[in-house]
Amino acid sequence: NLYTHGIHPGLDFSNINEIREVYERTTRLEVPARQPYAGELVFTAFSGSHQDAINKSWAARDPRLPHAPWDVLYIPIDPADIGRSYKAIIRINSQSGKGGVAYFLEHEFGYSLPKLMHKEIGRIINDVADAKGTELTPVEIHDVFRREYLERTAPLTLQHFKTTERDSAVKCAATLTLDGQTHKLTAEGNGPIDAFVRALGTTNLPKFEVLSYVEHSLGKGSEARAVSYIQIKTGRGHALFGAGIDTNIELASVRAVLSALNR
Repeated sequence: NLYTHGIHPGLDFSNINEIREVYERTTRLEVPARQPYAGELVFTAFSGSHQDAINKSWAARDPRLPHAPWDVLYIPIDPADIGRSYKAIIRINSQSGKGGVAYFLEHEFGYSLPKLMHKEIGRIINDVADAKGTELTPVEIHDVFRREYLERTAPLTLQHFKTTERDSAVKCAATLTLDGQTHKLTAEGNGPIDAFVRALGTTNLPKFEVLSYVEHSLGKGSEARAVSYIQIKTGRGHALFGAGIDTNIELASVRAVLSALNR
């Protein structure tokens, strides 16, 4: 409690996990999950509103001031001060919010999802957690994200994509499979995405428009890849996201468009 007032109590709990392990082993008693400050779930937030507040508090901290006073909502002391980890602070079950899901995907796997996409992926993860009846691990959340956005190959599958620039226009040539049939498409636009969308417009696919586009690098150095997020709106007014990954930024964007259409 002294920590919450900025006073060091003079006690060394920098390895409280080991202290708990010795206590449980020698006494054959268990530290309750919510027992301050060593309990397994003490620094855990299940509530969606709590997760969102914690995520925003962390984002507001200045990384240039690592020793600034601790000020994170719902977490009265810095877990690191008593040897605890940040990793278990946000856990996902059917009651979790969009902020917690986005936090895991960004901090565990590097996906910086657009703000508008948080609600969509949060709803998908909540449905999976509700059906499973338990909380989801970060790996399970990532698996759901990959299946939902990155690994869909029907009804559209890309086989080939190439662009050429002429004056201020970009021409694309694409080969893709639609419902088992191969189509070779060409079109011009003011960029690769615009050209590809125009090419898709020559097929019997339902009409759609691109509402937003965001991309960033995934990883660093020679292993870095591009990840793109594209939101489309169908002719019936339904908006949804797609995501794509590739070492080529143009292909990542094209895959994101196909991801949205396949969903």
